[in-house]
Amino acid sequence: MADPQFKNEETSENELHEKLVAVNRVAKVVKGGRRFGFAALVVVGDGRGRVGSGHGKAKEVPEAIRKATDQAKRNMIRVPLREGRTLHHDVNGRYGAGRVTLRSAPTGTGVIAGGPMRAIFDCLGIQDVVTKAIGSNNPYNMVKATLDALQKIQSPRQIAARRGKKVSDIVAARETARGEKQADGAEE
Repeated sequence: MADPQFKNEETSENELHEKLVAVNRVAKVVKGGRRFGFAALVVVGDGRGRVGSGHGKAKEVPEAIRKATDQAKRNMIRVPLREGRTLHHDVNGRYGAGRVTLRSAPTGTGVIAGGPMRAIFDCLGIQDVVTKAIGSNNPYNMVKATLDALQKIQSPRQIAARRGKKVSDIVAARETARGEKQADGAEE
């Protein structure tokens, strides 16, 4: 009889969304000519706050994609989401020359992001976010910079636990700060 724990892992693995971000053909020049290989960049997520990226190389495209998908499943991270649709706060991330800014957005905004970042948010399950990519537009750097930013996100529950306060105090302070910011904008 199958163990329920393993059954749960199988169903969660079947529910993963996979997005192919980039396939790159590379050539190795040898005495007899060129030997071609392929590199694939894949993003995997469950649509409920877990996402990971992977890179695979092989002589054939399907094999490179399979390797990248396996690596992405091993490298998944959990990202706390506000209301299951957006980020808790604005955050910056960087990797190499690629820098990204991720901003939480109100309901109905949609995913305003370019190529590689859009794939991450689709797999993550984010519905409302505004992003800006600065510097390198290399898909590898953009994916890693976006994941760097997502790892920095903290939920009010995590902040409250660290400070020894109640979650309601943290959320109330955020709303007060937002109200003051809007009042300052109205005065000008």
